[in-house]
Amino acid sequence: MRKITIITGANSGIGFEFARQLYGQEQSGTKEFWLIARNSEKTDESIKRIIDEFGEKEGTTLRNIPLDISGRNGVVRFKETLESEEKNGEYGIETLVNNAGFGTYGEFAETPLEKEIDMVDLNCASLTGICGLCIPRMDRGSSIINVSSLAAFLPLGNFAVYAATKSYVLSFSVALAAELKDKGISVTALCPGSVSTNFANVASNGARKEVLHGKSPEKVVSHCIKKARKGEKIVLWAFKWKFTAFMSRFVGRYFGARFTFLHNKRPYKHEQV
Repeated sequence: MRKITIITGANSGIGFEFARQLYGQEQSGTKEFWLIARNSEKTDESIKRIIDEFGEKEGTTLRNIPLDISGRNGVVRFKETLESEEKNGEYGIETLVNNAGFGTYGEFAETPLEKEIDMVDLNCASLTGICGLCIPRMDRGSSIINVSSLAAFLPLGNFAVYAATKSYVLSFSVALAAELKDKGISVTALCPGSVSTNFANVASNGARKEVLHGKSPEKVVSHCIKKARKGEKIVLWAFKWKFTAFMSRFVGRYFGARFTFLHNKRPYKHEQV
């Protein structure tokens, strides 16, 4: 039976690193890596980069699955993809990496409401639906990695909806880990702080081109893979992130939100009308 690894948001940043490293570590077997993203051309480029680095592996394939997984409709499209694949033979899902998501900088009342709602749809609804569809196709030894954030540990001013969505991902992942323990399926929440990806450019709508003090996505993902295989429920790499998450227990939720609103301004470029 074919074993499949599914990675969403797989053609850049943390998602690409998961695809790259998991494929690079693969030894043998009838396995497929599904790289799910909307931009098919960019995914093709990512697959070429991985093949150029590691070469083609017998019995192991990298597949470009162009798919918009946003919201309820995206979950339906994902379900149809899974069901359609059954005609190619029996398969099981070995690993699921829910990485797709985005953030928006700025005060909630001053950022586009439609974009904030889209964020909730993708970061929460899509992730939940994809987990629900994949779990019945998983066996003992399978694993789920949900990409949350350091922002999950405290409400944040100027980052209100994003922090709330990632708090949901963290809470959901830990509860899911408890429910799936007896089935032998592990669930890990990756909670990175600033990582050198295109996140800031998207979140600021171009006002901030790069993440400030971003860490290496290669190291973050490598650490996560090792810890997930050991059954860790919550993974943070940098000491600073671990310290921040720990100290958040002693900070009042309103105080944290008010402090970050006043002292941690996040730029956002508004569209010209």
